[in-house]
Amino acid sequence: MRRATGTRLPVSGVTLPPGLSAATPHDSLAGIYNGEEFVFEESSWYIVNLLKLLWHYGLNPLRMSMWVEDILDKFMRIYRYQTHDYAFSSNERLLHALGGNDFTRLLNQTIDEALQKAGFSHKFINEVVCPAMRVNYGQGVTVNAFVGAVSLAGVESGLWSVKGGNKLVCSGLIYASKAEVIPGTVLSIEPKVRPRSSGDPVKLYYVTYNTTSGLTGDTYDIVVIAAPLGRKSANITFKNFDPPVPDFPNPYHQTVATLVHGRLNASFFGYDSSAFDFGAIFTMENPKLFFNSVGVVLPVGDVSGEGKPPLESSVWKVFSKEELTKEQLNLLFSSYDSIKVKKWLAYPQYGPPEKCPPIILHDAVYYLNGIERVASAMEMSAIAAKNAALLAFHRWYGNTDHVDQEDLHEKLKTEL
Repeated sequence: MRRATGTRLPVSGVTLPPGLSAATPHDSLAGIYNGEEFVFEESSWYIVNLLKLLWHYGLNPLRMSMWVEDILDKFMRIYRYQTHDYAFSSNERLLHALGGNDFTRLLNQTIDEALQKAGFSHKFINEVVCPAMRVNYGQGVTVNAFVGAVSLAGVESGLWSVKGGNKLVCSGLIYASKAEVIPGTVLSIEPKVRPRSSGDPVKLYYVTYNTTSGLTGDTYDIVVIAAPLGRKSANITFKNFDPPVPDFPNPYHQTVATLVHGRLNASFFGYDSSAFDFGAIFTMENPKLFFNSVGVVLPVGDVSGEGKPPLESSVWKVFSKEELTKEQLNLLFSSYDSIKVKKWLAYPQYGPPEKCPPIILHDAVYYLNGIERVASAMEMSAIAAKNAALLAFHRWYGNTDHVDQEDLHEKLKTEL
């Protein structure tokens, strides 16, 4: 599932397109920082880590793994449903078909509330769960419980990335689909009706877009919108729709990614440089902290050897809510020679109870990104895309028996 870290994907139902392979993983030590000191420091020895976790958090880490695994096991039913061509007309119905009322409930409570009800300690939630939310979604434990579970899945083992960069998944899928890609910005969509000599008139959509050649457009039977709607993202005008396409609140959260080529300042974290070997630093909620996380950026291709120690001049990625000032950069880094800053609306601003935007905006206009209010991830986008394709197909041909079916898990058990 895609997260702001943008480096790894969990092993699940997604299959890599032909020609792509998983990159060799490069592990680095992590620490959890509260703004004054490290509350947990990872060891390179498995047994030492296990003992540390037991000492600090008891059985909470094991219970969390089981809690997340139970949610993921149910969610992964979607791959079987889609293999059998079942589709859903809303994200709430999709979620309910996977996990019933339990899944719907996850959208209506925070991850903090869900874990407290499940008996997890405040210490564990504050020191482990909250840092995972901050690095993956730039927000604390007030996010909805489902996206919280997705975020916690991202700190489990068994993750992988694509050799050459995860962006190759997108370009590989475009190549495999043989789609015609028109580089341009969509400006508006307008329904049109063309008369026919026999039968009902044809309903079409005229899409206007701006390219390097200027303003142009074309007509389409079906339109799928695969970008967040809103003036700061895909600012698309819906012209002459009856009923009109409603506006729905869909705020996105700004994350600032700062890439720094330099040396991390160990003394800022209370360490001597010779004893500091963290490659990832996660943070707890603290109003004095000006960053969410710091981590070494590894090459997207395979590299020989173990790489340089973290404190040698490396590329570091800093996530923060606001652009870092020169003073803050000088606190974090003892020296640096280049900086690249990217502000982006990385994911929704979560706040349960969540209300997902509709999938069907008009007769044959479908919207994928509403699923991001459930959880924003690369894998979620892939699921939404296949669901929209199946839904559009079944509605075009009137296959109502494959849309919004309940009890699919039990029904498919009986099929050979």
